[in-house]
Amino acid sequence: DEASAFAAVRSPKIPRSLPKPVAPAAARALADPDTRTGEERPDWVLARDAAVIALLYGCGLRIAEALSLTRAEAPVAGVSLIEVTGKGGKRRQLPVIAAVQAAVSGYLALCPWPLAPEGPLFVGAKGGPLNPRLVQQAVARMRGSLGLPDSATPHALRHSFATHLLARGGDLRTIQELLGHASLSTTQIYTEVDAARLAAVHAAFHPRARLG
Repeated sequence: DEASAFAAVRSPKIPRSLPKPVAPAAARALADPDTRTGEERPDWVLARDAAVIALLYGCGLRIAEALSLTRAEAPVAGVSLIEVTGKGGKRRQLPVIAAVQAAVSGYLALCPWPLAPEGPLFVGAKGGPLNPRLVQQAVARMRGSLGLPDSATPHALRHSFATHLLARGGDLRTIQELLGHASLSTTQIYTEVDAARLAAVHAAFHPRARLG
């Protein structure tokens, strides 16, 4: 019948869009408060945004995970581990590199608001919890000045964390744990990103690739 005939027709396979990571130099520039020198914003706000961005790139956090940290959980100098709650209420521990510790310490040194230990680490202009939209706007302004594409978003920094670890020989299982992915298949998309990058480099620079 007509229904079974339609059932036999396979729907076209929709290609999975690959994450678009930011290059290492651009990721570092986004996390540098000096990139925004000249903006009419208080130094502590620039330091705050830089600290959030450093956590996204340096620890692979989702923006909601970074903004959920309390003052007591702040990864300041000497604090090499943080614990966050990801999707599905899954808790995971993450190492914190010295550059991220320094960025958070720099923000706290300038923050004009008294932060309660169990209150939010990152606060807005009036001392309340920081709205993630403000971080997105800060990144949008910087990508304009740095000449980055619209795909350079706060979440792209999480993709960059994974892709850059993998490119340096990181183990896929370890990256899965760091990202808090429930399934390894979710993490495996980063192998496709790296393969695509290598193919592009090969096409651009390999002598034989330019002969055809």
